Amino acid sequence: MNFLHRLGAYLLFLRKAFAKPVKRRVYVEGLMAELEKLGFNSIVLVVIISFFIGAVLTLQTAYNMSSPLLPRYLIGYLTRETLLLEFSSTIVSLILAGKIGSNIASEIGTMKITEQIEALEVMGVNSVSYLVGPKILAALIMNPVLYVFSVFIGILGGLFSGLVSRVVNFEDFIYGLHFAFNPYYVTYSIIKTLFFAVIFTSIPAFYGYNVQGGALEVSKSSTKSVVDSSIAILTMNLVLTQILL
Repeated sequence: MNFLHRLGAYLLFLRKAFAKPVKRRVYVEGLMAELEKLGFNSIVLVVIISFFIGAVLTLQTAYNMSSPLLPRYLIGYLTRETLLLEFSSTIVSLILAGKIGSNIASEIGTMKITEQIEALEVMGVNSVSYLVGPKILAALIMNPVLYVFSVFIGILGGLFSGLVSRVVNFEDFIYGLHFAFNPYYVTYSIIKTLFFAVIFTSIPAFYGYNVQGGALEVSKSSTKSVVDSSIAILTMNLVLTQILL
């Protein structure tokens, strides 16, 4: 019953977050600020992780293809498929859930215990829409962009490591990238990133908004929000894969 009660409260929270803003100018200003905080400030992290994961995927694939019957272009093919289908959508979202989610839970939790949210409510402001709405919308805009960016950087990392280690030549790797390409996989992964964006912004915001106590409770809610966001992302990944594929 506790889970159902929390789920119901979370759904009502989402409804308030997507409510029509009273002042569009203020909402747009908040959106611009969140685009920088949630999106542009995460680019360096995504670049570093994607490059090295792409490099490792290429090396591991090459070292496990010991049979001479297996063509070398499969290295590029398997690197592309892994990045497209899982890493750049699911794993990057899990990483962002830790980075962005903890920040959101701490920020809103601090506002809650210092009674800033109550002050907004007294002034007649829909505090959920004002504080959470721009964060969710910014993540919906930036997460697909970060996904595409991650795939591109991951492929570059794979190509670089393959050429430097001489496990694959340039022509074979590029041919593997084009081999049996299914454009629907990109659509499938972008759909996943949209669901994940809502999850890793709204769940931490929900925990922060409902925190009670002091700084210690804010810290605990931040940790719990990251854990629950990660579980929700993995569960949603399973559900969407079953439905879309």
